[in-house]
Amino acid sequence: MRSILLAFAATLALTLPAKADDVTVAVTAIVEHPALDAARNGVRDALAAAGYKEGENLKFVFESAQGNPATAAQIARQFAGDEPNVIVPISTPSAQAVVSATRDIPVVFTAVSDPLGAQLVKNMDKPGGNVTGLSDMSPVGEHIALIKEILPDVKTIGYLYNSGEANSVSLLAALKAEADKAGITIVESAATKSAEVQGAARALVGRADAIYIPTDNTIISALEGAVAVAEESKLPLFTADTDSVSRGSIAALGFNYYDVGKQTGEIVVRVLKGENPGDIAVKTAAGSDLVINKAAATKMGVTLPDSVISRANKVIE
Repeated sequence: MRSILLAFAATLALTLPAKADDVTVAVTAIVEHPALDAARNGVRDALAAAGYKEGENLKFVFESAQGNPATAAQIARQFAGDEPNVIVPISTPSAQAVVSATRDIPVVFTAVSDPLGAQLVKNMDKPGGNVTGLSDMSPVGEHIALIKEILPDVKTIGYLYNSGEANSVSLLAALKAEADKAGITIVESAATKSAEVQGAARALVGRADAIYIPTDNTIISALEGAVAVAEESKLPLFTADTDSVSRGSIAALGFNYYDVGKQTGEIVVRVLKGENPGDIAVKTAAGSDLVINKAAATKMGVTLPDSVISRANKVIE
């Protein structure tokens, strides 16, 4: 009898509805790497700061697509079926998958460079429907200026990216426009999966004076392969993602992705408190840090100028 009662109690616990004040926030990312992980943690901490705490009144669910767009679509459909209060897709591929999967559940995307180009929204100020979020469009003009400050004689910059990632394609167009103003030529090299990253980096040796890696999830997830080529070939490598500097790039000027996550979490809180996501303007992430890696610069044959060192927010020795 005791075992029957215990079994009944367990079944009842599974079927009882959550408390009225419990909420579920489902988060997904195309892949796990330091920047996207930091964004996820920032979302969670912003929710906690607003009173939504795991184990108390919040169920925080996370799924990674492990770099596979088909898996991203599967996760999106699963989340749509689970009907959480809000879905937070991190990265353009995950956001595209989620927006395609639901028209009813509120969606707050983040770490998306070009929401318009990715067709997530039709208007940044009045997105409409069930979608809003945060853009992390990189300040590519400032990136060109930084590379030129460190490498005054730079004439060609290799752009290492996944040609299937919409945000990287949008950033390429912006980068070319800024590079043209500075008299610099952009040389493209594409990798459509992480296993191709090292080969794509090697293809730039002898064709470019430096390598620039945008906020491309495929490339960043396999960054060490590109760094190995850069060190071996004395080919200076720069990233748009500051979290990648500690992994071997020379420098990056960009967002702190934990802060990006917190800014995103603040939007999620607004939705949880009753605002319609379609009425919330898509924001662009605020803040920009300069992070430099002296050891990486030495390995790639570069001497960092004092003007760059003196204004860096963080210096990795």
